[in-house]
Amino acid sequence: MDPVIIAGAGPVGLALALCLARHDVPSIVLDEHDHPPALSPERTAVLSPETAGLLVRLGHRRLYESGATWDAWRTLRRRQETVRVEFGDRASGGQGPSPLHIGQERLERGLRGALAEQALARIVPGARVEAVEQDERGVSVRTKGANATWWRGSYLIGCDGPRSTVRKLLGVRFPGRTAVDRHAVAALRVALPDEGVALLHREPPGPGAGPEVTARPLPDGVWRLDWLLPARGEPLTSDELVSRVRGTLTAWCGSVPPYELLGSAEYPVHQRLARRWRAGRVFLAGDAAHLMGALGAQGLEEGLRDADNLAWKLSLAWHHGASDTLLDSYQAERRGAVGARLRATDQVLPLLRTSGVWHTVRRSVLSGSARRYAELLTDGHLGRGALGAPPVYARSPLALPAPRGAGAAASASSAAAPSPLLGSCATPPGGAVFDVPVTALDGSRAHLYERLGRDLLVVLVAPGTGVWESRHWLTAGLMPRLAKAVAALPTRAELLVTEAYPGSTAHSVLLIRPDGHLVTVMTGCRPTELYAYADLARGGPPSAVQDRVPH
Repeated sequence: MDPVIIAGAGPVGLALALCLARHDVPSIVLDEHDHPPALSPERTAVLSPETAGLLVRLGHRRLYESGATWDAWRTLRRRQETVRVEFGDRASGGQGPSPLHIGQERLERGLRGALAEQALARIVPGARVEAVEQDERGVSVRTKGANATWWRGSYLIGCDGPRSTVRKLLGVRFPGRTAVDRHAVAALRVALPDEGVALLHREPPGPGAGPEVTARPLPDGVWRLDWLLPARGEPLTSDELVSRVRGTLTAWCGSVPPYELLGSAEYPVHQRLARRWRAGRVFLAGDAAHLMGALGAQGLEEGLRDADNLAWKLSLAWHHGASDTLLDSYQAERRGAVGARLRATDQVLPLLRTSGVWHTVRRSVLSGSARRYAELLTDGHLGRGALGAPPVYARSPLALPAPRGAGAAASASSAAAPSPLLGSCATPPGGAVFDVPVTALDGSRAHLYERLGRDLLVVLVAPGTGVWESRHWLTAGLMPRLAKAVAALPTRAELLVTEAYPGSTAHSVLLIRPDGHLVTVMTGCRPTELYAYADLARGGPPSAVQDRVPH
């Protein structure tokens, strides 16, 4: 079968190629540039622990270690601290793991390095998409530039940015709003108080800082500073930028400490959402499908989630064939999640700006709720709550109650509808799972996130197994029957054991998708129900007309 073609060699396209390689799917990455574009130090991304876990899987931890995690986050208004979040082990009083702050240049360089080690992936420089044709068997792509030719692939994914040629060739509309927010950003090498603590300062004291400034540490003593600017106005001059830098540093340090300006930029925040993310064998991902960024929302993080979601579905289609239900679920899940996040931002944003008519609205609506106001801002920057938490695919076609008679086991017995008496779990169906320690059947130990990205996972909660060698519990309790049930599933799955999972009791069985989202949790081993849910997770059996191109 032909490789998957990926248009665009930015972080999303590179990550998608790595995800596909993890599923043994070959890919060709078309890079319109003759060489990797020069990136600026001020271009960074903040990734949730769940998305940072994807980088660990793709880059063998090197990508993760090239970023910075924080000890804490502070939100201030004038000189008063309104919110403080301490990161770390919850058992020790922390609020969980820190986000990962990473420079986009380091991220892209790390992804390219990891991809260079993959025999299944190839980057083609100087190849800009010019035309796309698709038929029942695949996609043909014509490129111009140094590598002008026709390319043949099984699928095409447009990861070619906000001005996506692939999206335009498909005739997909890209509605939304321009310049929702405007920011100035600078990367400084400077020693600031509270090293390792990120800071959001509302209405900071001193001249020149503006209504809001954020400081987020990076490795090697570098900080990224962001200033909120009026949505419409003249671009900042270099003198005005230096004035903001000096005024902000003076407010925090009492005087201007020595600093080195490594890079700066001014950018507007756009909010746009493509009408369609799939057209037959062609898909959109990353900035080609959505633009976002207000209130700390990270478009790059959503792009990486796109790649993780799409890769395992394409791998099933590439290796075994897949139903339209499975392939359509990419748009249903990811467009739905991004759209919900954009709507939440639109609802909250007017309440968090302090000028004009919205200042009056904010005062009347949020009077006496200053802490909640600060918490909304904090959530947006830390990837929590409606403004940034990992999505829950509750309305996905892969998360509906399994239909009665769904699928048939290898023994030809029909699968009954799953029982409503499901197990308990702190993760809702469709939600992102927690990263707990797990043990494989060969006795090897790892964390759950390290096992994601290939097959379905079946995780048995079995307290006490950690103190015994696997040979002692492989033939005890539920294990023999559960191992047999997993071997009979309609798609490949790996059986793991964990000592505990939040909210689950002993003998709970979790079924987890390759992208780390929970399908269901059951109590005990019920093979027909486990089969029915696994069949549901793959979108049912491959369609008899799999090769047709839907309109």
